[in-house]
Amino acid sequence: MVCLSARLPCMIDYSDNAAMAQPVDLLILPRWIIPVQPAGMLVNHALAVKAGRIVDICPADEAPSRFAARETVELPEHALIPGLINLHTHAAMSLLRGFGDDMPLMAWLKDKIWPAEQAHVSADFVRDGSLLACAEMLSSGTTCFNDMYFFPGATADAAQDAGMRAVIGMVAMDFPTAYAADAEDYLNKGLAVRDRYKGEDRMSFTFAPHAPYTISDDALGRIGVLAEQLDVPVHIHLHETLDEIRDSLSRFNMRPLERIAAAGLLSPRLIAVHAVHLLDGEIETLAKFGCNLVHCPASNLKLASGLPAVKKWLDAGINLGIGTDGAASNNRLDMFAEMRLAALLAKGVAGDAAALPAARALEAATLGGARALGMESQTGSLTPGKWADMTAVNLGGLNTQPVFDPISHLVYVAGREQVSQVWVGGELKYAEGRLSSVNMSDLKARLAYWRDKLAP
Repeated sequence: MVCLSARLPCMIDYSDNAAMAQPVDLLILPRWIIPVQPAGMLVNHALAVKAGRIVDICPADEAPSRFAARETVELPEHALIPGLINLHTHAAMSLLRGFGDDMPLMAWLKDKIWPAEQAHVSADFVRDGSLLACAEMLSSGTTCFNDMYFFPGATADAAQDAGMRAVIGMVAMDFPTAYAADAEDYLNKGLAVRDRYKGEDRMSFTFAPHAPYTISDDALGRIGVLAEQLDVPVHIHLHETLDEIRDSLSRFNMRPLERIAAAGLLSPRLIAVHAVHLLDGEIETLAKFGCNLVHCPASNLKLASGLPAVKKWLDAGINLGIGTDGAASNNRLDMFAEMRLAALLAKGVAGDAAALPAARALEAATLGGARALGMESQTGSLTPGKWADMTAVNLGGLNTQPVFDPISHLVYVAGREQVSQVWVGGELKYAEGRLSSVNMSDLKARLAYWRDKLAP
């Protein structure tokens, strides 16, 4: 455990007028603040919020004289952490939770998921499924998610209704669906959604080609050009299974990573998901170009895709984020569970108990995701100037006692059931079992409708 300081000086200089208290909207006084950046923790400090942003962190006993808060929240047994960032989701697929379990990836897709999507996916399906996902994520401490799915405008609408920070994927593939006819149609529709949400501070976008095996070289090249012109990240599944790699070698005489490299997609904008089957040289290539990798441990295990060499990623200097994947392949959007599983699996695969320490796992689930999305100056850590995206975790219960190291507890002991409050941009979105922006009774009625419609 690293304590930054028992009495860290305030960031603001009050020496000229010690009697002048700064008006703020919110003052939070937890037992521990885990800022992530800088690493370590603060004990008995206060965090002040104004106009949705963190304005200062200072010793708790000095806060009353320095801030005139409209609201003060005391959390004497809690750790305050940055809101978790789920770096890979298919939010709307929450409606397919448990729909096709215990199947390998390609059989699961071809025999269960793709036929169900062809028959049922619509803007309404995506809006309702995404709102369900937002409700689950907010109540689990997640404040931002990076999505990839059809009808991205409906996902954006749901995220806006829930009050979450969302990164919406402009999905693209060669296959026609109810959403679009071909890759160009997908891209045009995605760009139109991006234009519609321009200026919304909680909404940003990626290009989201589904995977190398579902999109042509020409379309990948087009996305590479657009991503560079617009400075937009590219979010893609990559090297998820050995079958994917064998198919690519058979069809294109090259591995999937070689194809996206040829399309000009290797850059710090690339967010490559799963990356279970990378050769050592491929890890070096991704590191050289500053690419980002997303680890989805539960999904990889459930679909028997394999176990990635996460320690090798970190040793190479690759930025690591964590994602849940969709609820259809997980089956829960629980970033606390993913952090714990990621840390444990990394140790087991590497044979090294320090392969992914607790603090590094927490960083991957927060600031690592923000870095990948190009949002590290706005969120991902509890830093003055950033949006007040925050999660309070109650470590006062018997099943979290004794607390020697709160950071270790957040990864190895606590779960989403310990999340007590969640703020997005300083707005309280979840508190003690209640969501402020989601009508649960109405949502449950919609979910019952989809359950009956999807039932075999």
